[in-house]
Amino acid sequence: METDELEALPAQELHDRAVRYAVHHGDLAFLWELLKMIPAAEASTGNEEETANELSRVSALLSDAVAAGEGELGEALRPFYIEYLARHPEA
Repeated sequence: METDELEALPAQELHDRAVRYAVHHGDLAFLWELLKMIPAAEASTGNEEETANELSRVSALLSDAVAAGEGELGEALRPFYIEYLARHPEA
């Protein structure tokens, strides 16, 4: 899928495709990078209290990774998903 086609997809769809592809292909580097990006993405949505909580709880990051395509968080992570999916057009 081309980058401009990916740009047209909702954040939830980008998240689902990217995470599904990474899990299926054992791309732990992508999943780890996603986990590291979630606190900054949360902060960019103005939810600074949540950011502080997530930095102290790894389990929260894992839970958030599953839902990181929803709402403002999904929108904040759109560029990350698009870049990943553009590198893996078969996803």
